Amino acid sequence: MGSGKTPSSATFAQVSPGKPLIPVVEINIINLSNNPLPRYQTAGSAGFDIQAFLDGSLTLLPGHRILVPTGLYLELPNGYEAQVRPRSGLALHHGITLLNTPGTIDSDYRGEIQVLMVNLGKEPFTIENGMRIAQVVVSPCVQATLTPANSLGTSTRGAGGFGHTGIQ
Repeated sequence: MGSGKTPSSATFAQVSPGKPLIPVVEINIINLSNNPLPRYQTAGSAGFDIQAFLDGSLTLLPGHRILVPTGLYLELPNGYEAQVRPRSGLALHHGITLLNTPGTIDSDYRGEIQVLMVNLGKEPFTIENGMRIAQVVVSPCVQATLTPANSLGTSTRGAGGFGHTGIQ
């Protein structure tokens, strides 16, 4: 695999007539599965769906978690990350979601994409080869320079967190 593209290599595409152009970045992919390449399901999709790569099927029991292989390997450009996110239909209809969400794929990671699934539902859930189990959103990212300090500037929020603004 090559060295990847830089963020400046992004091109732009119009996904719908009359809509603004959106950035498109080239990503090298190896697909060792017997499934087709991932794709965006609609013109406006933020993420592309990835599929389970299994010899048979797996049953995910309620309250249990499992690491599901995809057979996919990505080479992300420097300055980008990929986030592995749950699919809303699996969550709503079956209580299936992902742990460590979103799961981050760093630009220097070259291993197989695997999906850490959990069953929060009340029934066992069967995962079959080719099932679309997660979505991947590619985003630009930055690295920060951390500067040691003795104090931080004030803000209206301050240290309030974990629901301090209420639910209404």
